[in-house]
Amino acid sequence: MTTASAQAQPVIPPGRPVRPTLHFDPALLLQAQGVRLAIFDVDGCLTDGRIYIGADGEAEKAFNTLDGHGIKLLARGGITPVVLTGRDSPAVRRRCADLGVSEALFGVHDKLAAAAALLARRGVDWSELAVIGDDWPDLPLMSRCAFACAPAQAHAEVRAVAHHVTSVPGGQGAGREFCDLLLMAAGRYAELLNGHLTTLDGASA
Repeated sequence: MTTASAQAQPVIPPGRPVRPTLHFDPALLLQAQGVRLAIFDVDGCLTDGRIYIGADGEAEKAFNTLDGHGIKLLARGGITPVVLTGRDSPAVRRRCADLGVSEALFGVHDKLAAAAALLARRGVDWSELAVIGDDWPDLPLMSRCAFACAPAQAHAEVRAVAHHVTSVPGGQGAGREFCDLLLMAAGRYAELLNGHLTTLDGASA
């Protein structure tokens, strides 16, 4: 015989459909259509760009959970997230592992060569690539990809070549804005948003 507590099931009312409130210029969404792979710089894009260095080298990095969840949504929406960074640190490797980012290149000095090899290996064309970067080392990719994005605090020359400059700086949700725009361009944003009314992501952002 089961107890009353074991028999009792919580009553969960159905959630109301959520209509997206985010809006991007239709021309931007058109520019970002067809993206299959998105490259993220780390310092200045997924962080605020500051580097904390102690006696043993880089000590820590601060990441934004909005960006983390956006990266996971991007993968769920059919766009492969890739981290491509000129630096290497245990903190970045741990963050990529936590988010399930399987494509990550660390300590890269020639980003153009690394990106070209990656695209060839995955069978992706430059016309199917989006990039978010904040400084001159990112320009070779941003000037060739289909959709280039820069955080609000990016260097002036980088902002000048970007199709979109985010409303917030790196480390404060710029990566999430990039993800949201790509998902909206792919027609997956509303579906993923309403999917969160009944299911929660099993992993932390």
